[in-house]
Amino acid sequence: MVQFVFRTEGLTKVYDSGEVQVRALDGVDLELYAGELAVLLGASGSGKSTLLNILGGLDHATSGRVWFRDLDLTDLGDRALTRYRRDHVGFVFQFYNLVPSLSARENVQLVTDVAADPMDAAEALEMVGLAHRLDHFPAEMSGGEQQRVAIARAIAKRPEVLLCDEPTGALDSKTGVAVLEVLNTINDTLGTSTIVITHNAGIQAMAHRVIRFADGRIGGVSENARRVAPHEISW
Repeated sequence: MVQFVFRTEGLTKVYDSGEVQVRALDGVDLELYAGELAVLLGASGSGKSTLLNILGGLDHATSGRVWFRDLDLTDLGDRALTRYRRDHVGFVFQFYNLVPSLSARENVQLVTDVAADPMDAAEALEMVGLAHRLDHFPAEMSGGEQQRVAIARAIAKRPEVLLCDEPTGALDSKTGVAVLEVLNTINDTLGTSTIVITHNAGIQAMAHRVIRFADGRIGGVSENARRVAPHEISW
């Protein structure tokens, strides 16, 4: 029996800026499966980031409903959403959001200090190939290494879900592939449900499933009969 990690029904998000209303999401019905690596593909402004923010408990929908497993997130207050994010969700964004004055280890410990059952920071950094960079500061690391520290920080609390918003958007192709290799390994070895949103069509080849977005709606869903390793992706 397929287990759903997320389910949405009629999810709509409207931004009201005076005289103009923008429908960022327009009635999205979606199921995301436990343990899968799903790619949400679409142009900028298609609604991908808005959906991710709602799934991650960073924003509320205007209408419709959203569930994480059996937990209805739709009407949760700020405190309950904070607890949900802390206990279940890891985030990776396009920009790394590291604290410049803290080492790689200390940046990861920001999460492990408040998590219920965290990895050791050194273990998380080893998983992303940075065991040799524990005591280096962000300014001493490349963009790809900083993004891997951000991934280590996200997985160190052992989240059930990893939500990645354009994780390679600020990186060149070689560095981006290295970051995708890390995400793939985490999905394979930890079984973490991983959702990657991107406008880069090449990345869809590594996914179990691809959800295409356009104008706030789902334009299509497909499965990859054969998944391609990140180093095989045509960037």
